[in-house]
Amino acid sequence: MRAPGTAAAAGALALALGLTACGAGSGSDGEALVVGATPTPAGEVLTYIKENLARKEGLDLQIREFTDYVAPNTALQEGSLDANLYQHTPYLEDFNASKKTDLVPVVEVYLPPMGVYAPPGKGDAKLTDVTRLRPGATVAVPNDTTNEGRALHLLASTGVIELKKGAGANATPEDIAANPKKLTIKPLEPAQLPRSLEDVDAAVINNNYALDAGLSPARDAVLLESAKDNPYTNVLAVKKGHEDDPDIQKLAELLTSPEVRTFIEDTYKGSVLPATTG
Repeated sequence: MRAPGTAAAAGALALALGLTACGAGSGSDGEALVVGATPTPAGEVLTYIKENLARKEGLDLQIREFTDYVAPNTALQEGSLDANLYQHTPYLEDFNASKKTDLVPVVEVYLPPMGVYAPPGKGDAKLTDVTRLRPGATVAVPNDTTNEGRALHLLASTGVIELKKGAGANATPEDIAANPKKLTIKPLEPAQLPRSLEDVDAAVINNNYALDAGLSPARDAVLLESAKDNPYTNVLAVKKGHEDDPDIQKLAELLTSPEVRTFIEDTYKGSVLPATTG
């Protein structure tokens, strides 16, 4: 996971990856531990650790932010990151299968509940119940395999659609068995979903993109996932074989510490839920 020892080799690697002029280190021997993250909430959680907890543990933490779901895993596999924080295990497993990568979860950190959101409206014009979607309404959903299925199962939990028996976590619109309101399901890039509210009747939006757009999942979502038995807790991930690296373990302990739990609870007020009791 370390960049080549010479400056020239490090520069060549960084240029090829399109990231920075230095590669990742293991975090030991005076090298920074380089962790990729989406800005919210992962980047904010890591920034809290960097500013308040890491130094006490002798951890030199460097954070690189990404705005999509593919690049952080690509960078981790190729070695310009030591770890990343932004994804749930079903997405990680699907990414490994489709991209032939070898990434593994280290520890569960927080649950960012997916929600159904509607365009702002006045009085009765604002949607307050998914079951009151108008006939023929357009509902945008994420277009990546695991989050599309996750969104469809969330909609199905209300009865507005019914999925085929046995439709699993990776369900697609083709798995819709009943659609009494004749809803149009519109898959979009996850980052586009908040903006799509200008053009659709509702959108099922990943938590981090909702927060980035200034939405409060706990306040603004028409429907929010339950935390009970939820498999979509976000994890710290590394390349296989590095799970037990000392600084990875230090970071895992900090991410599940009482201090970080309190930070998540106080900062997100129910919009993001800590995965551990600390």
